[in-house]
Amino acid sequence: MRNSVLLVLFGAILWGTTGTAQALAPEESTPLVVGALRLLIGGGSLFLLVFFQKRLSIKGIPKKALLVSALAMALYQPFFFSGVDLTGVAIGTVVAICSAPIFAGLMEGLIYKRLPDWVWLVSTMLAIFGCVLLFQSDGQIVFNPLGMLFSLMAGLAFAIYTFVSKDLVTNYSSDVVVAIVFSTAAVFLLPILFVYDLGWVMQLSGTISMLHLGLLATAVAYLSFARGLMGVQASMAVTLALAEPVTAAVLGIFLLGEPLTILSGIGLLCLIIGLVLLANKPKLLRLKQKEDQAA
Repeated sequence: MRNSVLLVLFGAILWGTTGTAQALAPEESTPLVVGALRLLIGGGSLFLLVFFQKRLSIKGIPKKALLVSALAMALYQPFFFSGVDLTGVAIGTVVAICSAPIFAGLMEGLIYKRLPDWVWLVSTMLAIFGCVLLFQSDGQIVFNPLGMLFSLMAGLAFAIYTFVSKDLVTNYSSDVVVAIVFSTAAVFLLPILFVYDLGWVMQLSGTISMLHLGLLATAVAYLSFARGLMGVQASMAVTLALAEPVTAAVLGIFLLGEPLTILSGIGLLCLIIGLVLLANKPKLLRLKQKEDQAA
């Protein structure tokens, strides 16, 4: 299980580089185009990988599950970026990222009739509290109902993607599943690339940023996440994915010169503690079981 946890964390850490890569891209870049391009590059590279390895086959894989997973990943991009655009980066990010573990916990209870254990509850509460503090803003908070709804839908989309993918990668080749899901999701977002200007991609900084986002922050990251999903519960994986804002915050401080306030520092610490607790869940549950038996 520890290897699975590390794979999920590694994927989330790579996702955490997304914000820095976008910040270093040309000013003409737009979030929706970046989201569509990263899926196109990531999905395309994964598709080519399994194609040349002669493993590209969907025989036996549930087509509806593949479609739902791809649609959830495709919808996550516009929902997240639209929510952030309407409510601001701080509120939009907090609502999207922090709602995903809650949706995942609810789905696990409804679908599998399994209540989350105390380690997940404590870890998730700590991580969500940490996220709220980490993304606290001194500026004016914009409460936009539609923006909040978009951000919540982004969190739900990621939770759905994780749950559906969990069943798929457990029973079929994770590489093939991720390749098909992301290449299909890229096709769904393809129309965006015909609407916006793509000239900035040809600039050196634009090319480097998109290659990083597509190959590392998408292809490698989701391959790692999918392989990790094989050994952990979906709700646990979604909470572990909160390593993404930790990475983003650290990179923002050291590479982009962003200030670290006291509240942000406390939030970062809470997030890290929550992730460490969750990463050691088996050990903590065994200790608790021994204590209960001793009592």
